[in-house]
Amino acid sequence: MYKIVIADDHGLYRRGLRFALTAGIEDVEIFEATCFDAAVGLLDQHKSVNLAILDLNMPGLFNQEVLGDVLAAYPDTRFAIVSGNDSRSEILTALSVGLHGYIVKSQSDDEVVLAVKEILSGRIYVPALLSRHTGSHEEVLEIAHGSSAGAGALERLTTRQKDVLRLMAEGYSNKEIARDLDIAEATTKIHAAAIMRELGVRNRTEAAILIKPWLGNI
Repeated sequence: MYKIVIADDHGLYRRGLRFALTAGIEDVEIFEATCFDAAVGLLDQHKSVNLAILDLNMPGLFNQEVLGDVLAAYPDTRFAIVSGNDSRSEILTALSVGLHGYIVKSQSDDEVVLAVKEILSGRIYVPALLSRHTGSHEEVLEIAHGSSAGAGALERLTTRQKDVLRLMAEGYSNKEIARDLDIAEATTKIHAAAIMRELGVRNRTEAAILIKPWLGNI
């Protein structure tokens, strides 16, 4: 059974989305949240959530750093944004953070169900309307999921992850990084693990060596 969190402060859309997904996808359990904190609470409560759909303008959300932290904290959950904004720049920004899909509220129920099925199957979903704007579906996927090392991987890191990586490369411990960035040591560990996974390395030393040529860009 799929577990999906829908987080949107607009009750009418949230309930409509729930109805569409329940009707279009078999064996699905849906949890609703009205704000970002409530969504994170559901992710903590239900450890095996397959997909979280977050409203871009929901209270408590959002900047790239916060969303990047959430993605790093729940690596087994896929995340998609739902928004009334269908601008190319907004979609590209969301995907560059590492999200697995972007759903526009003006899309039909059938399109949204298809989008969710695509994301649950492990693919990245981009609305067809973006292809009309850019002329290239592949361009978007490349920004979010480029090469597994070097500059391509660096582009996929959040601002906070780049801060952590820079200090890692300078030999700082997790405790020192946490103190320098004024974050919890546990959060530092989450970021470090996400960074190493994104870079495809086994430890901090390999990460530092791999990223050294691009340190000036961090």
